[in-house]
Amino acid sequence: MKRRAPPKVTDADARLFRAAIGAVRRIETEAVPHPPPRPAPRPRMLEADEAAVPGELLDLSFDLAAIEIGEELGYLRDGYPPKVLRALKRGQYSVQDEIDLHHMNVAAAQASIAAFLAEAHAAGTHCVRIIHGKGLRSKAAGPVLKALTDRLLRRRNDVIAFASARPAQGGTGAVIVLLRSD
Repeated sequence: MKRRAPPKVTDADARLFRAAIGAVRRIETEAVPHPPPRPAPRPRMLEADEAAVPGELLDLSFDLAAIEIGEELGYLRDGYPPKVLRALKRGQYSVQDEIDLHHMNVAAAQASIAAFLAEAHAAGTHCVRIIHGKGLRSKAAGPVLKALTDRLLRRRNDVIAFASARPAQGGTGAVIVLLRSD
């Protein structure tokens, strides 16, 4: 269907309309008051988390010594000599880049690790450090981000090996990752 343009308003029609309407007066509007400015945002959840830490440290259900000593991560992809993992554990590779996962939830950490490793691979970086923390605030569940990091790195094809960092580099709260170069 083709639309037709509305008919033109003639002077006679305009006069007839004004005569039917009668006298017109302007309505003065009052100024609308603006709402008061909103207060600046406060990181309430962060403040609550920080306030809860002292109580949680007193109520630890896992042994801190076991995390520091017995929970070292280590992995070597099949087909590579064991000396690669030994050299990695001894700190014989130079760390070229790092990411810190502290204060991230699982979803954010997972996305950050994937993006970080993709960037490292694209940049030709061979050795990186992922700081996942020791999980001291993870309650009975144990170190959540540490377990996530271990699981994700084992599934990636570009990871040759990884091991918990030396004490000076973060100890069991960080992992050194050796990436394959293509």
